[in-house]
Amino acid sequence: MIPREVSFGPDQDDNVTFNNESSSKKWMKIVVPVAAAGVLLLGLVLLLYVCGKKKHQQRDGKVGCNIEREFLELPLFDFATIVNATNNFSVKNKLGEGGFGPVYKGVLKNGQEIAVKRLSKSSGQGLDEFKNEVLYIVKLQHRNLVKLLGCCFQADEKMLVYEYMPNNSLDSFIFDERKGKALDWPKRFQIINGIARGLLYLHQDSRLRIIHRDLKASNVLLDNDMNPKISDFGVAKSFGGNETEAKTKRVIGTYGYMSPEYAISGVYSVKSDVFSFGVMVLEIVSGRRNSGFNHPDDLLNLIGHAWKLYMEGRPLELIDASLWNSCNLFEVLRTIHLGLLCVQKHPKDRPSMSSVVVILGGEGELPPPKEPGFFDGSDLHGASCLLTKHEPCSASKVTITLLKGR
Repeated sequence: MIPREVSFGPDQDDNVTFNNESSSKKWMKIVVPVAAAGVLLLGLVLLLYVCGKKKHQQRDGKVGCNIEREFLELPLFDFATIVNATNNFSVKNKLGEGGFGPVYKGVLKNGQEIAVKRLSKSSGQGLDEFKNEVLYIVKLQHRNLVKLLGCCFQADEKMLVYEYMPNNSLDSFIFDERKGKALDWPKRFQIINGIARGLLYLHQDSRLRIIHRDLKASNVLLDNDMNPKISDFGVAKSFGGNETEAKTKRVIGTYGYMSPEYAISGVYSVKSDVFSFGVMVLEIVSGRRNSGFNHPDDLLNLIGHAWKLYMEGRPLELIDASLWNSCNLFEVLRTIHLGLLCVQKHPKDRPSMSSVVVILGGEGELPPPKEPGFFDGSDLHGASCLLTKHEPCSASKVTITLLKGR
């Protein structure tokens, strides 16, 4: 048999292999860049996610870390101790309720009376207020600020323990015709001075420059001697460095006490608290609430009514009838004048709290007040809504949350 001729050139199989390798290289030139681009895109997405999460943690988580650190400075109360002190949170021991949750009176075994703020499990904003309260009040020590004694934690229970104020809040006296008689002018003037000193401490002398943001008669508590103590720092804010004002999209405050620039634009500063203080001064002198105030001769609120009487030379008509037998007319008229200075429309026209304290203790001449910041229909509709309704409303894309007093 004659053997076949063998060829050593490239056969058909070799050609197939060669063509496959060429195709693979072309395919790789397409796949590799696409895969690299995909990996790069995925990396960017992950980076944005991590940065966003880190920013969220810095904004929200940082508060939680700070809270844990602040708790180390507070005495801890055993849950069983609080249960026994409040008679198992009896309704008879309940003092009131705010955005944070219910407040109960308690008596410890040593006889010390306490007030227990219990975080409501159904409150959406309660936890934020709880954190805020701890962050600020732990650092505050002043005779005109309520004193935090400690805290209590067990499972999902979170509570703050305060000194008990036997005379409850200022509003329970000045707006009650019978109880109001227990506050003669010297006591009311003492209360005004005490609130002013407490605010001065918050704005200027404390470790933090603090804006209360919800200063009102129901948030001023009275001790045995009727000394005022500012309470409820759940919505307070602090300023650092050279900050003088800030802006928020979520306005939190109480009907009748918010300054116009805060209610309308969300801008707050120490002058926002000064405005609220001015409202309280007029309420203490008159025994009437700014919110819901009605006079048969006009449709103005208490601020507007006080301004009208001042401009007509009749400021004495603002004075609570129960004060006539005890009032020092010079002090009362000067206090009304001060109240109107504090509620002026523009923040720059309002005095600082340091000036307020000087005015209360002096006899010098005062500048004439300018038009107050009450809403008379010429302001934004949302601001008018704020003063005529109790439900939340919005103005200039600012969300307004109204807090109810205890």
